[in-house]
Amino acid sequence: MRLKDKLVFLTGGSTGIGFHCAAAYAREGAKVVIVALDEAESSAAARKLGDGHIGFACNIAKDAEVKAAIERTLAAYGRIDVIHNNAGVASPSKPLHETSDAEWDLLMDVNLRGVLHTTRHGLDALRTSKGNILNTSSLVGVIGQSLHAAYTATKGALNTLTKSMALDYAPYGVRVNAVCPAGVWTPMLRQWASEQPDPAGINRYLDDIHPLGYCPEGDVIADASVFLVSDEARFVTGHIMHVSGGAEIGYRR
Repeated sequence: MRLKDKLVFLTGGSTGIGFHCAAAYAREGAKVVIVALDEAESSAAARKLGDGHIGFACNIAKDAEVKAAIERTLAAYGRIDVIHNNAGVASPSKPLHETSDAEWDLLMDVNLRGVLHTTRHGLDALRTSKGNILNTSSLVGVIGQSLHAAYTATKGALNTLTKSMALDYAPYGVRVNAVCPAGVWTPMLRQWASEQPDPAGINRYLDDIHPLGYCPEGDVIADASVFLVSDEARFVTGHIMHVSGGAEIGYRR
């Protein structure tokens, strides 16, 4: 029970990696507040965790909505120990010169501005609890990726933002880290793979980019996340943890 009596505020926690993290946090004794765009999905995800967890709608790109969500959380639980900034968008899949202003703005608003909002409104609670922040980044923010220029820009920025936040908030005893998946099977990735001209080839590709030999489920990210937000990582801050099966260290074949 590494997170017993902790309160985790988790964005984008209703599906995929986010829900794997929510379930892992709950198993370790935390109460979890799940916020995502869809009210019904957020609420249903929280119910799956059992009693004591709540979920509701919040657009993290909107400052007022995040402020209200943090206030609602504090009213319900009286504390916040962890803010996990997991919500994100990856589209469009195109080079930079083909990216529209609206597409660029959406990526920046969700993947970066959302972190600004949760930190702005949640930091005081974290200072009180000596809590921590975890950002879900991506390995492509380190190594780049073709046809995802705007997305990789947000994740590269998130990695350096994590380090700067760690320096700024260390005097308050607030740690800030990031977890960087490579390929991970999520409902979104499965849908995308099924729509490709050669789905079997896509599956092989996703296995082959990981030297350990397979594309994992979201539980591997959840396990690393539990460590980073727990007291076991009490002397870890400003760390960008690759949970990538070795995808960044070289080709498997």
